[in-house]
Amino acid sequence: MGFSLETRIAQSGLDRSEPRGAISFPIYLSVTFRRPAIGQSSGFDYARTSNPTRLTLEDAVASLEGGAGACAFSSGMAAITSLFMLFRQGDHVVITEDLYGGTYGLFQQILKPLGIRSTFVDTSDVQQVKDAIRDETVALLVESPTNPLLKIADLRALAGLAKERGLLLVVDNTMMTPYLQRPLELGADVVVHSATKYLGGHNDLLAGIVVCKDPQLFERLKLLHKVVGATLSPHDAWLLLRGIKTLAVRMERHQENAFKIARWLKDHPLVTRVYYPGLPEHPGFELQCSQAGGAGGMIAFSVTSPEIAHKVLENVRLFSFAESLGGVESLITYPKLQTHAHIPAETLDRLGIDDTLLRLSVGIEHADDLIRDLQQALEKAQEQAGASIRAQRVP
Repeated sequence: MGFSLETRIAQSGLDRSEPRGAISFPIYLSVTFRRPAIGQSSGFDYARTSNPTRLTLEDAVASLEGGAGACAFSSGMAAITSLFMLFRQGDHVVITEDLYGGTYGLFQQILKPLGIRSTFVDTSDVQQVKDAIRDETVALLVESPTNPLLKIADLRALAGLAKERGLLLVVDNTMMTPYLQRPLELGADVVVHSATKYLGGHNDLLAGIVVCKDPQLFERLKLLHKVVGATLSPHDAWLLLRGIKTLAVRMERHQENAFKIARWLKDHPLVTRVYYPGLPEHPGFELQCSQAGGAGGMIAFSVTSPEIAHKVLENVRLFSFAESLGGVESLITYPKLQTHAHIPAETLDRLGIDDTLLRLSVGIEHADDLIRDLQQALEKAQEQAGASIRAQRVP
């Protein structure tokens, strides 16, 4: 019997063979496991190699993404760093230019000195991706939607291009999750998650996940996972399993709220532009509808001046001025100085990630309360900015 995705999500980690009938899969905190006899193993020997709680999580996420297997890491950055340790000196990767600043820093500051080169392009433009491919290119690394400008890449087209050129297509699916988007079904080879975000959903854990479509690639990654040792702790694996159980209902509320807020923002006189792929005027709207089950809970918007942006951050009361995304609580972020601080200023300016841009991670609170909070923050920002200008004019 085939069950719906919502049902499979809600029952993630429920192991009906668990000997004591636990509905919530147990946390196995043991570092080492007793062997039945010489040359025999229960399948668990040492916690870095494998752990029952972590394995249950890995199997659950691999199933939701439709992959051959998954590895759970101690953070999203540990996950993507470990994945790209599969590559070698002289390899080249084409990467989304409008992406999380930590990933940019990884390639420019860590992997580049090791001889792994990268080219950053607008991956919503397939021609730019084609033009960036070299003889030594081995992979495409794509975020869709991008962070923070929420551009949409044509994952089917990029998968076809990758197959034609013999490249791996790696998709960061953090902002969509397998509930809204399943890149492996669209032709990607690998999916990466900062599971700290929507999969966990409660701002109480750090985790990363890599899911591979090909069993042989998964075995290579699993060896690296074991040897490098950046594995997820049993307690965090259990927290993540618990978070995933409510993923479907959370994502529905996140994007329901985000759509209402995006529509409200686009009509506000202090807002000059709204970036949200759920709005019909978004350039990637139709593409997003064709490859995903929704637009997610992230919004970016620009205001009329840097001073207005700063004052909004000072005056929000329900939104928290904090980094990260994907939790049940709403957050507001200043990308230029927070999440994208690793990226050179000239690149940020070219991309439009400037000092008027704000990013919202819309939570699951009542949408009207969130709108009222933004309204009062914008009103106070306008009053305070006006008072500041008038004070400067006093002789």
